[in-house]
Amino acid sequence: MSNIDRTVYVVSGLPRSGTSMMMQMLVAGGLQVITDNIRSADDDNLQGYFEFERIKQLKEGDSAWMEQACGKVIKVISALLEHLPDQYHYKIIFMERDLLEVLASQRKMLERRGKPANADDDAMFVNLYTKHLIKVKSWLSEKRNIDVVYVSYNDLLGNPKRYAEDIARFIDVPLNTQEMAKVPEEKFYRQRSVS
Repeated sequence: MSNIDRTVYVVSGLPRSGTSMMMQMLVAGGLQVITDNIRSADDDNLQGYFEFERIKQLKEGDSAWMEQACGKVIKVISALLEHLPDQYHYKIIFMERDLLEVLASQRKMLERRGKPANADDDAMFVNLYTKHLIKVKSWLSEKRNIDVVYVSYNDLLGNPKRYAEDIARFIDVPLNTQEMAKVPEEKFYRQRSVS
């Protein structure tokens, strides 16, 4: 199997940063996804989550299934990236979003589940997330088996066609960028920063 054949495409970022939307874009473009559909679409993610529960076991060393992910796309939250096995080549699309919007979206999701969160904690979480992202980006920059592109959720919604084309170039496989560009819709952009 060549190095190209051992490439796994990954969508990553903080929870509520636009990772599910990016997964939907890649599906629309023609990539196959690794998902178990255990977590179905709901009011917080109207287009679905595209999650794979076994991802959470990477830190315990459960990576035997990774071979079937070659040439496909999986969603891995930023906190689990360091547990990806080294024997594969990864192309990571890392979603970035205004941190106050991320927190507002997380709060809304918790409220829907009957677990109210306090906006007064935002400053603390912005600090924690900022430190986490600095650490993750530093780690990514040192990994020779990883290529990464950073995509602004906020900018993507304003110019989906350009970003679809940029992502297709980065992935370097034929993708239907016209269908990809149809996925981001303003109606799904519900937690906006007021700055």
